[in-house]
Amino acid sequence: MVRIELKGIHRVTRKLADGSSRRHHYAWRGGPKFWSSDSDIKEGSAEYVAALAACVKRPKTGSIGVPEMIDRYLDSADFTSRAKRTQTDYKKWALRFADEFREDPAALFEDPESRGEVVRWREHWAHSPKQYDYAATVASVVLNWARDAGIIKQHHCDRMKRIYVSNRAEIVWTPADLERFNAIAPDWVRRILTTATETGLRPGDLIRLGWAHVEATPSGRRIRMRTSKTKRIASIPVTPAMGAILDATPRTRTLILLSERGRPLTEHRASEGVRQWRDKAGVSADLRLQDARGTAATNLLRAECSLGQIAAHMGWSLRYAANVIENYAAVAPEVSDEILVKLERAHRA
Repeated sequence: MVRIELKGIHRVTRKLADGSSRRHHYAWRGGPKFWSSDSDIKEGSAEYVAALAACVKRPKTGSIGVPEMIDRYLDSADFTSRAKRTQTDYKKWALRFADEFREDPAALFEDPESRGEVVRWREHWAHSPKQYDYAATVASVVLNWARDAGIIKQHHCDRMKRIYVSNRAEIVWTPADLERFNAIAPDWVRRILTTATETGLRPGDLIRLGWAHVEATPSGRRIRMRTSKTKRIASIPVTPAMGAILDATPRTRTLILLSERGRPLTEHRASEGVRQWRDKAGVSADLRLQDARGTAATNLLRAECSLGQIAAHMGWSLRYAANVIENYAAVAPEVSDEILVKLERAHRA
């Protein structure tokens, strides 16, 4: 009988979301886990030694630790090819993940029980459904990459249950909201919100909109640009209100929208500018710059665009586009009759 020395065991104690602790034992640092304190096996028992012996007989694979796995992910093309905002969010959660499992080998996630470990980790954000879901999203993204990169053979943390449901289709800027906002907001902020409501562009695309994106057409002008989120080409007709913005913009300026000091905007500054003057105007605090997209969709319908054209411009499904427009008509009685007639006509087309 081979005697197993209880040496070299890597012991990790992890605090759970409820304040209690759980101990994990690995055959060696970076090696497989063979015992945890929530098991029915008593530490030091014959069963404990047998579980260790089974792991010791396995060849050492040179598994790396979780922090090194995260470092490699942050250097990978999978991460660096993502949008800057996504990189910022992913990095924050990836580092939180690395900190939680800093004593563990990447091979931990090959164990089916690791799914429970990740579930318990994200319980720290159970108070915030959006953060709770984002924690699971980033964990799954990192582990998918690690599996494809050959760092781990498999993992058990995909398709984790989501609890956050977002539906802002009913939150739109009505003509009354825009009138109150424009009555007091300075020109640079009015230009941001008007451009958003007339084009439907997201903040990340609004701040880079320039003359290079404006094209002449047989019947007027259009804005043509590849959007930062979907990477699709958006082809948006220039409405009269958007035309007024363009006509008031010097051709010597590269960008259409600038800050109050004449400098390029960031997404945060554009959104904050609208938020600050929204509050001063006494408009609903639920409204954001992003909610201008529903208004833009309705403006396109009023400009005789078909429902299919609107969906293509906005990157929406036909059903979602119709839903947004119907909600807009319901909360803006002054335009409801005109909009609903055109929407009904679009449905029949």
